[in-house]
Formats: sequence, structure tokens, C-alpha cells
Amino acid sequence: MMKKKFLMFAAAIASFIFARAQTGAAQQYINTYKDIAVNEMIRTGVPASITLAQGILESQSGQSDLVKQSNNHFGIKCKLDWTGAVVYHDDDTQNECFRSYQSAEDSYRDHSDFLKTRPNYASLFKLDPSDYTSWARGLKKAGYATEYNYAPMLIKVIEDNNLEQYTDIALQRMHGSQPAETAAGSDVPVNSTYLNTGNTQANNQVSDINENADVSPGPHTAVQSYPEGIFSINQAKVVYAHTGTSLFALASNNNISYASLLEFNDFNNRGAILNSSQLVFLERKPKRGDKDFHIVAAHETLEDIAQEEGVRLESILQYNQLQKGMQPETGEKIYLRAPFPVSPKTAKK
Repeated sequence: MMKKKFLMFAAAIASFIFARAQTGAAQQYINTYKDIAVNEMIRTGVPASITLAQGILESQSGQSDLVKQSNNHFGIKCKLDWTGAVVYHDDDTQNECFRSYQSAEDSYRDHSDFLKTRPNYASLFKLDPSDYTSWARGLKKAGYATEYNYAPMLIKVIEDNNLEQYTDIALQRMHGSQPAETAAGSDVPVNSTYLNTGNTQANNQVSDINENADVSPGPHTAVQSYPEGIFSINQAKVVYAHTGTSLFALASNNNISYASLLEFNDFNNRGAILNSSQLVFLERKPKRGDKDFHIVAAHETLEDIAQEEGVRLESILQYNQLQKGMQPETGEKIYLRAPFPVSPKTAKK
């Protein structure tokens, strides 16, 4: 009997030590990567709690062979569009192709981009970023993992490790406030490139404060002031979207297709993320402006004018006998309501 009790006690001690070791590994992982997760949430809108929980699960708190071989913290497979380095690893089947990264930060960035640029995850960006339960279930529903228990596992990791605090930190920074705890103890820079996730309340408070960011503002950014949220220009719905805004998320949040959003704004070759703050229309612009003409400002393009006046670019080209790519000279009149017999002067290339 004594031997049996001793074995039970020894087993309990071993279990406790193992649990402590697991908890310690998870905490070390969190301490190492929490700042990256917060920055990625600010950049893309993917909740920091979800990112960290996925990292802990997918990488075994940074101890998996896949992480050691390739810095792949999220188990992202190659897919058809991947052109980077690869490694091969047994997963659902033998010798599957996985993405390989130069650093953990590259893996985190690709994970965020992977979620924000794929249509099957677009619905996630309609959710409150603090609602980690819905995010976890949404990831499973969208097909991120084959494990049937994936969502409950994520939720448990978040709750066991209080990971929602890092989502809160990111939200406070996105809203312009700096929590006292992280101001003193975190390496995350205060001035970060912000991303509008498509959530209207968050969007209204996001601002561009990164002095080192590639904002490349349009010619009127410094002098024009636009309302918060959705407003109208020439009777067409529009928002002033900030640097780093995900066009996929913006389209999804406003119940329009990504292709339609590009068409409404003449964004033929635009990437999924805005590299400058600008007007983005949520419906098709009218063919005619609400005034007769527009005076061209310095460095202003026809695309800039189409957005500022809320008139279709094709109509502006037609009314002024111009072609795409032409640059009207500063001070010229661009007609907005009807064809004009004389074309404006254009700058020589």
C-alpha cells in the first residue's frame, strides 16, 4: 500500500513538473514574441491574442522541428502562390511542403498577411478584435487547421495565459493611448504603422503617427480635412482610409466585393494594403461632378482629382479629351460635368 501511494505521489509530482515546464515554455515564448504580435495587430488588425495562441499551438511554444528548421511558427504550407524558400515536413501526409523564413518576425508578418489577403478569412475582420472566441471559431470554420478541436484549444491557450491583454495593448495604441505597463516594460515602439481593420469604430480613431512610415500622402493630405467614418462626396459614399488599411477588410466590412472596391476607385494595379492615406469610395462614383470644373494643384494627378471630386475617371478623361497617364499642368481647369472643346495643357514628359 505504501509503495502504491508513493508511486501515485511520484506520478503527481512528475505531472506537476511537466505542467510547470509546459507553462514555462509558453511564457518564455510569449515574452519573446508578444511585441511582434502587438505590432502585427496594429499593422494588420489580426488580434495579438490569436497570433500568440496560434504560435504557441503550431510551434509547440517555439520547440517544434518545423520552427527549428524553417522559423515557420504557424504551420503555413507552401500553397501555389508561395515563391520563397521551402522545407519538407510530415503533417497530414508525409513530406509536405512548408514555407521557410529567414526569421521569426518574417513568419509573423507572413501569417498576418496570409489571413488579411485571403477571401476566406475576410469575415474575421468584421469581428471585434477583442472577441477571441469568435476569431478562434472563425479560423477553424475558414479551414486554417484540420484539427477538429482547434478552436477550443486556441481559446484555452488564450485564457490560460491571459493573452487578451496584448490585444488590449494594441487597441490602446491604435486609439492613441499608451498603457503605463507597456510604456515602461515593452519594446514595442509607440509610433507604429497603423492598419485600419474595417471595424468602423476602430477606423474612426486610427491615425498616422509614424514619422518613419512610408505614408506618401497625396497633394491635399496636409490641407484637406475629412470627417470620421463614412461620409459623402458628390452623393457617393466614401471613407478617408489611413496608411496600412487592408482593402480586403474594408470591402468585407462594408459588404462589397474586393473587385468592386477596386473598380469604384480605379485601383487597377493597387496592392491589398494602402501605402498612403487617401479617399476610398464604397460605391460607384457619379459620371458628373457637383460643380463645373476643378483647378489643378501642384503635383495633382487626374486620379487624385477623380477621388477628390467624386467623379468617375473615365468621365473626366472624356470631358477633357485626355488619356490615362496624362498629367495636366498646375492651374489648368479640369471640367467635371460636360465635354469641353479644348483640352487642358499637359506637362511634357
